[in-house]
Amino acid sequence: MDLRKLKTLIDLVAESDISELEVTEGEGKVRIVKSQPVQYAMATPTMMAPAAQQPVAAAAATAAAAAPATPTVETGHKVTSPMVGTLYRAPSPGASNFVEIGSTVKEGQTLCIIEAMKLLNEIESDKAGVVKAILVDNGQPVEFGQALFIIE
Repeated sequence: MDLRKLKTLIDLVAESDISELEVTEGEGKVRIVKSQPVQYAMATPTMMAPAAQQPVAAAAATAAAAAPATPTVETGHKVTSPMVGTLYRAPSPGASNFVEIGSTVKEGQTLCIIEAMKLLNEIESDKAGVVKAILVDNGQPVEFGQALFIIE
């Protein structure tokens, strides 16, 4: 198929309400799928009514009882995201994940893929060891410098 025809079809799909177009011309076949924009929920601040004052001793006891346990700090080498994008733990939707918790990895082994601007970037381990923690779920957006994996 001619490149100009292909560009025209892409523009047609982008400007219309259709989400998918498949064209067969001779033995060639082209399928164009419009991806849906990612929608993020915005948090709205809420006003809270002031609580009634309690005696100091009772307030301290309540705060101590309600205090959550201290979060565990992950030790080990953190593999961080080199870019902003969407993390995928497998090479394709039906495939098995690159690594799981407890997997032994070598330096340079692919841990995940980050999609940024329709480009798939393989993220490789910069240290050999065992995957202790996976800090981001499949399909979640990640930020530059965000910790993705812990390797010991």
